[in-house]
Amino acid sequence: MAPVKITGAVVAATAMVMLSYCYLGFFRFSDKFESSSSKKKKTKKEKLSTRNGLVDAIGNTPLIRINSLSDATGCEILGKCEFLNPGGSVKDRVAVKIIEEALESGKLFPGGIVTEGSVGSTAISLATVAPAYGCQCHVVIPDDVAIEKSQIIEALGATVERVRPVSITHKDHFVNIARRRADEANELASSKRRLASGVNGTHQEKTNGCTAEEEKEPSLFPESVTGGFFADQFENLANYRAHYEGTGPEIWQQTHGNIDAFVAAAGTGGTLAGVSRFLQDKNEKVKCFLIDPPGSGLYNKVTRGVMYTREEAEGRRLKNPFDTITEGIGINRLTKNFLMAKVDGGFRGTDKEAVEMSRFLLKKDGLFVGSSSAMNCVGAVRVAQTLGPGHTIVTILCDSGMRHLSKFHDPQYLALYGLTPTATGLEFLGIK
Repeated sequence: MAPVKITGAVVAATAMVMLSYCYLGFFRFSDKFESSSSKKKKTKKEKLSTRNGLVDAIGNTPLIRINSLSDATGCEILGKCEFLNPGGSVKDRVAVKIIEEALESGKLFPGGIVTEGSVGSTAISLATVAPAYGCQCHVVIPDDVAIEKSQIIEALGATVERVRPVSITHKDHFVNIARRRADEANELASSKRRLASGVNGTHQEKTNGCTAEEEKEPSLFPESVTGGFFADQFENLANYRAHYEGTGPEIWQQTHGNIDAFVAAAGTGGTLAGVSRFLQDKNEKVKCFLIDPPGSGLYNKVTRGVMYTREEAEGRRLKNPFDTITEGIGINRLTKNFLMAKVDGGFRGTDKEAVEMSRFLLKKDGLFVGSSSAMNCVGAVRVAQTLGPGHTIVTILCDSGMRHLSKFHDPQYLALYGLTPTATGLEFLGIK
């Protein structure tokens, strides 16, 4: 066959066709690239969202795998990072719920004083949140609580009364004083209204033995106060509702319902009650447990049905109602919030276990937690040991160690009580 002759014209034509295809392909690619790029930009814009102020930033905290504990137990141990709330603790949720319900019910008005008796975290949360609602905060706190908690509360603009620790049955227990302060703020606001309306002072109801015009001592509150509201975190079921409506559903969603157990310590009982009841309402097979610090009566109540402790039975009474260095957990009475809990069992934790756990988590996971968070993690390991490998267990990382520097994270303080950490691993919980 004769060879084919390719002329310059054919080469040129072929080149033009190839160039056209390339040119067209380039523009198609460019269009596709631009379209893809635009989609990405649009997606980024759609994802970009803001939260409406401080209050809207509370909740929806991350649920993280605590790697060291998970690897050691063969379970998935997950911690809800409540220390990432704006006020630094799980109590932010409670503060918002209490104030919002009080405002909605007409028990509190903007310009009013929210009072509370607290060992720290709830007080810090109330002091953080109250200004967002146009309110002020007054806190009564035991004088043996870590000093940095009082300093934080004052820095947030709240007023602080530090009082000596006494039994809840004593009229000067910090909770009872906080209740009286709310009454005093209400009386001050009422007397102002009576004076403004021209009511004669001779028929005014007396408070603390004198009328508002004859006060024995200057008021703790400004003249502009519109009244007082006692938050009552122990008995106010807004505490429970904050967790039933918020924390519990978040845990369920974040685990996609794949959760076998929940464990937490209790002070007011709101977190344990709200989360346990929600999870068991969703799936009755989810087991919920209490971890209780030394001296608290809740462990005995849950496991034996009797509310007493050996220390109290022997008549031994320290200046605190219970013998523990942990703060914010443990109690010797049943609160309305705790009574809402659905608990399958309980464990007793020790101060030494909590201290060792906090140092272990810092060393292995970079988690700097407070005393209640550490105790919760002790509980999570106890649950894992009880259920065996392959289970998913959730607990609460209530707050960070930043507000526990002068006691729980102070080597000298710990040494006074023989609590200097010595463990290199989890041998303090029987894991080698």
